[in-house]
Amino acid sequence: MKKSKTTNIMNIMASIPKVQRARNYRLYTEGGKRLIDLWLNGGAAVLGHTPPNLLRELKNTASRGLYAPFPHFTEKRFLKALSKLFPECSFCYYAAPPIELLSKISHSSAAKNESRGVKFWRPYTNPEEPFAADNTQSLFIPILPGIQTWRDGLPFGLCIVAAKLEENLTKLPPSDALSPILLALAARGIHDILASPQRAKLNLPRINKALKTGTSKWKKQGIYLTLKEETTTEEWETLFNKFLEAGFLLPPTQAHPLILPAEMSDGEEAKLVAVLIG
Repeated sequence: MKKSKTTNIMNIMASIPKVQRARNYRLYTEGGKRLIDLWLNGGAAVLGHTPPNLLRELKNTASRGLYAPFPHFTEKRFLKALSKLFPECSFCYYAAPPIELLSKISHSSAAKNESRGVKFWRPYTNPEEPFAADNTQSLFIPILPGIQTWRDGLPFGLCIVAAKLEENLTKLPPSDALSPILLALAARGIHDILASPQRAKLNLPRINKALKTGTSKWKKQGIYLTLKEETTTEEWETLFNKFLEAGFLLPPTQAHPLILPAEMSDGEEAKLVAVLIG
């Protein structure tokens, strides 16, 4: 019997050693192994796992007991931050992607990020314009720093949908009532990426040189790497295990790109080059 995509992702996640702590772009496992995180929670940890502002915001909001989705001024702060990142856009936000949105998304070519009417937006895809959005796209889902989990490559916990024209949101349900913790962290994450445009100007000369070789299977867009050709889920699982053995954590699904960390030693970069072109 053929494995479902969800089952395959669960199998991949189960193969990761238990993580005891995370520091910036590295994970430290129960068995004493250190992993360079190239998944970064699908992009929700694009600024690392210990960004001080996000952790401070989490502590302050949680200390006020604001777990339940009560009406709160945090929502206004969140929408104001979104408007700074995407001027003149309208937004809906959900605890989980609604069915009406799922029907608009296709993962038939995850490496190319093709979709039917909606696609993901990620910061730092262009070093010259690290926050540029494609205004021709009717709907897009920003992937921002904060708390998220994933199912089949889609964000749960907080799923934001943005549109240049408000009528493009009319076929979606009204926004969910969300915990102020989620909204406060998302607002803080937006301000943090806006304050860190240098994250897009990543200088990894060995990796850049390796990707230019004719044998490279990977293509680079800003800080993100994807396969030039989509592979099967079984082949991705094999690739995942190969990287894991070398000390690197790949995304558990091809729907997420490989995200280059903001810091690596010369030895770590050389090791990553070896596994990328091996």
